[in-house]
Amino acid sequence: MSAVDETGADRTEVPPGAAAPLLSASGVRVSFPGRRGAATARAVDGVDLDIGAGEIVALVGESGCGKTSLARTLLGLLRPEAGRVSFGGVPLAYDPRALKAYRRRVQLVLQDPSGSLNPRHTVYEAVSEGLRIHGYDGDEGEAVAEALSRAGLRPPERFFLRYPHELSGGQRQRVVIAGALVLRPELIVADEPVASLDASVRGEILALLLRLRDELGLSALVVTHDLGLAWNIADRVAVMYLGRIVETGTVEEVLTHPRHPYTRAMLSVLPEAAGPPVVLSGEPPDPSRVPAGCRFHPRCQVLASGRADAAGVAGRCRTEDLPVLAGDSAGAVACHWADSTGTAHGGTGPEGAAGPSGT
Repeated sequence: MSAVDETGADRTEVPPGAAAPLLSASGVRVSFPGRRGAATARAVDGVDLDIGAGEIVALVGESGCGKTSLARTLLGLLRPEAGRVSFGGVPLAYDPRALKAYRRRVQLVLQDPSGSLNPRHTVYEAVSEGLRIHGYDGDEGEAVAEALSRAGLRPPERFFLRYPHELSGGQRQRVVIAGALVLRPELIVADEPVASLDASVRGEILALLLRLRDELGLSALVVTHDLGLAWNIADRVAVMYLGRIVETGTVEEVLTHPRHPYTRAMLSVLPEAAGPPVVLSGEPPDPSRVPAGCRFHPRCQVLASGRADAAGVAGRCRTEDLPVLAGDSAGAVACHWADSTGTAHGGTGPEGAAGPSGT
């Protein structure tokens, strides 16, 4: 049964008793044409991902795996060539009016606060910009003060007339977060939110995001290459490789009992890992040259060691594609070897990992 919302978009109604995810990607594909006749880069190559109300999901993977392209698609900054993005069960419409309304409910927090803030604008101007863009008709000063206070800058009036160069790195990141909070969004997308901060400040910002979830019911997608950060902040983890989610589940499932060889390799380089780090062979992922079969197989330590051959799946690893994992999957993995062995190795072997302490 379908309905139409006020923007004219078709809406599939959720069956009684089933809670719709707040944000949902279904079969999303995004590609970019290559330069001078080069092959098309398949940045997002079939992704399902759900984020529930009040849930923090960590999207994890190395550079070039498609994390940022997926995040930009979820924000409505990129339009998928296939699949769809839905918010509250309503497919995202791409006309300017609908996108403006959507971006009031879903806000972006970038990794570099120095680059995100105009050095010529005061803190007040930076935080109030969103209110002015969206035609806020309430008390602007009160809204800015509330957002700064929630972001941990107190008393807020003390920061109104300061410029970015007068603030510490942690304070600048709090201003960026306040600029997102001032519109009272339901979800934020944080792209490497603490990557540029000193270790002493990272924990404070992560604690702030958790407090905002608890106090406001705020949902978040945290894009990161750092599995330690995911351990500290996320409810659920989605591991991405070469345009696909290859493993997903609760943070405890994925980070204490990793099943995919790629997840296990990423965990092995953390300081808390038991055993030596796994060194991946082959080239880093190239979205214009997605291999046949499992897209990780050219670098897979399990295939290289002969264990996949012993399990009778080496041929499948090289030739048979794997299905797209469902967006709400719990403890799911896209790996022929893990499926064949039922492996769920924990934190005692050389490729497992005890729960990372992260930051």
